[in-house]
Amino acid sequence: MPTSERLRPDAADGQLLARSEARLRRWVPPLLSLLVLLAGVVDVISVLTPEIRERLHAVAEVIGGPAVRTASAGALVLGVVLVLLARGLRRRKRRAWVGALVALVLSAVLDVLKGLDVEEALLSLAVAALLVGYRKEFAAAGDPRTRWRGLGAFGVLLVTSVVLGELLVVSRLRAAVGPHGFGRQLQHVVYGLVGVHGPLVFRTDRSDDFVTRGLFGLGLLTVVITLYLVLRPAEPQARLAADDEERMRALLARFGDRDSLGYFALRRDKSVLWSPSGKSCIAYRVVSGVMLASGDPLGDPEAWPGAIGAFLDEAARHAWTPAVMGCSEQAGTAWQRAGLDVLELGDEAIVHTDAFSLDGRSMRNVRQAVGRVERAGYDFSVRRARDIPPAELEAIGHAARSWRGAETERGFSMALGRFADAADGDCAVATASKDGRLAALLHFVPWGEDGLSLELMVRDRAADNGMNEFLIARLLDACPALGVARVSLNFAVFRSALARGERLGAGFVLRAWRSLLVFASRWFQIESLYRFNAKFQPDWEPRFVCYPAARDIPRIAVAALEAEAFIVWPLPRLRFLQGIVGGPHPAVRA
Repeated sequence: MPTSERLRPDAADGQLLARSEARLRRWVPPLLSLLVLLAGVVDVISVLTPEIRERLHAVAEVIGGPAVRTASAGALVLGVVLVLLARGLRRRKRRAWVGALVALVLSAVLDVLKGLDVEEALLSLAVAALLVGYRKEFAAAGDPRTRWRGLGAFGVLLVTSVVLGELLVVSRLRAAVGPHGFGRQLQHVVYGLVGVHGPLVFRTDRSDDFVTRGLFGLGLLTVVITLYLVLRPAEPQARLAADDEERMRALLARFGDRDSLGYFALRRDKSVLWSPSGKSCIAYRVVSGVMLASGDPLGDPEAWPGAIGAFLDEAARHAWTPAVMGCSEQAGTAWQRAGLDVLELGDEAIVHTDAFSLDGRSMRNVRQAVGRVERAGYDFSVRRARDIPPAELEAIGHAARSWRGAETERGFSMALGRFADAADGDCAVATASKDGRLAALLHFVPWGEDGLSLELMVRDRAADNGMNEFLIARLLDACPALGVARVSLNFAVFRSALARGERLGAGFVLRAWRSLLVFASRWFQIESLYRFNAKFQPDWEPRFVCYPAARDIPRIAVAALEAEAFIVWPLPRLRFLQGIVGGPHPAVRA
């Protein structure tokens, strides 16, 4: 297992913890969501299994056979609806509560009409009564844009289903009996989408079943996708307002030296929440239902509790899972006082420029790499972005994009997501070139008045090996002239486990965990980043992840990988589904 360290909360801050625990009775939403799921499954099974003949005849004599079949189709649709609504109920969504209550009552009525299924009806009514009794537990708000997007998708899907249904009917018109003009065809399609047999009559049961099942399948698919869109976790389009950015830069000017990740809060695909005093804020993005922040809150540490409280309240209001990636120990303590659990995630490599030297046996490999690149004729340059002519700066950015090619740009917690912006004049650009041609680039954001934090590291694939070592070593040598005393390099996830797992006498569990990390490094560069950072003999500063409960860790891990663009879902790339899934991933840029 990974090395973990629980931070000790201060008993004086018990009020924040009590407030977070008193927000809701945590057992109610999961239990009722399970009961609604059970009611939906029971409805589906009852439709698919043979009815009790005596009950069916009794109902058919009163309301007629077609009405019984319509009730059965409706019960099947409502059963599927309840299964889908269960997920929203688990997340305390108010819309899911309303939808489930309506669906349960209608389901109870249809259970009686389709065959006097009193047992299923009583189950639905009992679950509906529990929902009414615990209605206060389902108050999570949704994003209006999610609702409109779902309704828009419903219109598109409905039109598509009608067109496909018409083609389905046309393909079997030769088997139709009697008049079958376009009006009757369209009527048959519309009826079939809701599970009702239309006016067309077919000569064979095979053709009739083919059309009926096909139309009902299209209708069911339309309902399922629409409900998924309406009830899925709301993911508002994050945009950093100009006013917020100006206020955040003022906080960085006063408190920016506290956290090397502070400047990355200025990513413009993040949203921001402020403390009541306005002296602190937290930037975040919602990914797959996880409200994800990174680094420490900006601003005065005394105002952190107010920003943290606003963050947790917003997460509770929308039923998002709150999480923080890569915060410091001081911030981790503040988050734990607010009710979150804290585990060590890894270490940040920080090099103090006054102590850096290429001398000594431990720096032999770096020294050789630097010497090899210098002998190959490469030149080094480092300048603040504001000191680089605009045309040259634009050319550097163009080269960086061309080197990356079609690869997805990764980064959320330690990436700015832009280059050569007029507002980022304090950023430092280190380049290597040969015969006037650019070969590699390092981009650093400011860390207070005397620090830099690595944001981007790219190079021409045709450049000589050792280029990154050359750039970092020469940058560290040039830092005193820039007024820089410390440089933050890459973040090494699970560094302590990798380091301790290879030591003499490491236990079986630690060695097994290290082996797993090494295996995962084939895809996520866990070990390679640690090895690269270790070459420069940095100080290791621990970073932590904050989460509500252990059961949320897998979900938070997937959201973090998605935010960092290690996981890129293929669907956002399809323009047809862009309105359905919410547009392209914010980390995917041309």
